[in-house]
Amino acid sequence: MKISVTFRNGEGENWQKVYAEERIQKLRKYLDTPAEAHIIVSMEKFRNFVEINLSSNGWNINAKEESKDMHLALDSCIEKIEKQLKKQKEKIREHKPKSIRRGKEKSDEGEEAEESNISKIAETRKVILKPMSFDEAIMEIEGTQDRFIIYRDSSSENVSLVYRRDDGNYALIETNS
Repeated sequence: MKISVTFRNGEGENWQKVYAEERIQKLRKYLDTPAEAHIIVSMEKFRNFVEINLSSNGWNINAKEESKDMHLALDSCIEKIEKQLKKQKEKIREHKPKSIRRGKEKSDEGEEAEESNISKIAETRKVILKPMSFDEAIMEIEGTQDRFIIYRDSSSENVSLVYRRDDGNYALIETNS
């Protein structure tokens, strides 16, 4: 990361420049490509102004902050930039690829097979298995909007699954554990 520190309204001390460079290095973990950061520090009597301009991968992120202490101004400015970088990364992560946006265009069968083999876990739940009978499990499903229930059969102590089918009937899956 290329960092330049500029002091306005007077000469800055070396420790201020070193502190600013150390703090801006914290943002490196959010950047994939080389970046350029320009930090402008200005002092007027008892007020310190910090402005950071960060350029990377076509992004231009800016933040300004004013405080009585230069450390506070720089830290809060870094936090603002960090929030903006996180937001930008989240937008990229949620952005759908072109193939999904436009519908599946012509592609090789090998590519489609690779995409179908990749599965993602959307949600994880931990379930405490309640001992109950089949009839109690049916009543439990009817009382909720859930499509299935996992329970421990009270008579056989086996784990069972009851689910509501699309036709409104119920199906039972039993295990031998």
